[in-house]
Amino acid sequence: MIARTLAHLTLWMLVLSAAGPGAAIAADGLHLVLTPSQKPTDLLATGEEFAKVLTKLTGIPVRVTVASDYAAVIEALRNRTADLAFVHPVGYVLASREAKAMIVVRNLWHGKSSFTSRIYVRRDSGLKSLEDLRGKTMAFIDPASSSGYTYPMVLLMQRGLVKDRDPKTFFREVVFAGSHDAGMRALVNGHVDALASFDMAREQYLTDPAERERITWVAETPPIPEAGIAARAGLDRATFAKVRDALLKIQGPPYAALLKRLYDIDGFEAAEDGEYAPVRAAMDLLGYRPR
Repeated sequence: MIARTLAHLTLWMLVLSAAGPGAAIAADGLHLVLTPSQKPTDLLATGEEFAKVLTKLTGIPVRVTVASDYAAVIEALRNRTADLAFVHPVGYVLASREAKAMIVVRNLWHGKSSFTSRIYVRRDSGLKSLEDLRGKTMAFIDPASSSGYTYPMVLLMQRGLVKDRDPKTFFREVVFAGSHDAGMRALVNGHVDALASFDMAREQYLTDPAERERITWVAETPPIPEAGIAARAGLDRATFAKVRDALLKIQGPPYAALLKRLYDIDGFEAAEDGEYAPVRAAMDLLGYRPR
């Protein structure tokens, strides 16, 4: 753990020295942007509670907004209208490549720091395998989603089902739900035949046991390293350290209910940029390129 922490600090100092003097935070404090992976109005209310906790622990005012989509999170880090942003793994890699963002902490989720993507179907649909989905309607979440697009697409390509990185070479119709809960609802209601989402999406979004029982899955990806909160390029060293230290304290019973409502997480741990090499490899296979 000590070696890992020292490596993280060394990497951050190198980034700072390469970028030049740190940019001071705005007079109104820090701006934290949330990734819209659930209903924006609910997320904003919870995010504002989270901002109050972070303000108290850092002594720096923190305000929050919810991005319109996944791409808007990266754009906010790029143009420095955001100081911090909750990012998913692909979002972090894009922010790192395109906006020189740096990971601060990663989420702990159900006691672990990785997850998978699953291809969900209705249990009564008769669909038992990926091959059975040929010619069906598929719901992804967002083109920049890790579990809702990148990893399941790589899986489909590696199985030889999707050609030329185009999901319409296998599916009859492809839609983007915009959020994981909307995607799960579309599947339950019969609007789509299959859904790509994270491995606990069924449990997280279907509280009715009868509805939950209607959903199963036919394929699962390799583990995906969790992301969490990234900082914009140029955020000064002292602020970065203060935010990181505060985030590492937000865990345990006092914060459990808030974290669950925010992104259903347990807390945070320190993260290093190098831990996202598998995500970069998946993105390269899918053809992501810096702008």
